[in-house]
Amino acid sequence: MSRIAYYRVSTGGQSIEAQREALAGPFDREFADEGVSGASLAASRPAFSKLLSYIRDGDTLCVYALDRLGRDALDVQTTVRRLLEEGVTLDVRGLGPIGKGVGELIVAVLAQIADMERERIRERCEAGRAAARKSIRETGKTHRGKASLGRPLAADPIEVRRWRAENGATIRETMAQFSISKATVDRYCASLAGR
Repeated sequence: MSRIAYYRVSTGGQSIEAQREALAGPFDREFADEGVSGASLAASRPAFSKLLSYIRDGDTLCVYALDRLGRDALDVQTTVRRLLEEGVTLDVRGLGPIGKGVGELIVAVLAQIADMERERIRERCEAGRAAARKSIRETGKTHRGKASLGRPLAADPIEVRRWRAENGATIRETMAQFSISKATVDRYCASLAGR
């Protein structure tokens, strides 16, 4: 019977060390998916897939939080159910060991609550975008006083295209003239022939 830890962080700038410290081993084996989006199914993540091949009946899997085990409530429940059916005990920080029966019910409820919260966040974001679009139509500015919904323009696209065409400038020269990135020059000048 082994104690196994699983860690996942989404971006390269994050580290699994905070999760490792919070779980406070020791562990017989550790698996980590670093830079792997939480939007991907748990079983399709490289390290988690290896974990599923490695873990056995009687083992305990320790995780920092339920959301490490799936992209949404359904995926979390599927993953937890699979682990429990294989005889694995799931130890979630703050919840303690979860086995078959009542443990499955607790996980299902918590996963559904997390899903409802994500849905509320999505609805609030969409309501904010709708209010901003309406305000732009009516006043020319968002309800928060911005000129557009997106990020501010780095330069005036029309001016960049005009200057580049009039001067026969290269991308590099245009970047220097307006202090903008190559991607921005490409985006603003996409309609120019012979870039």
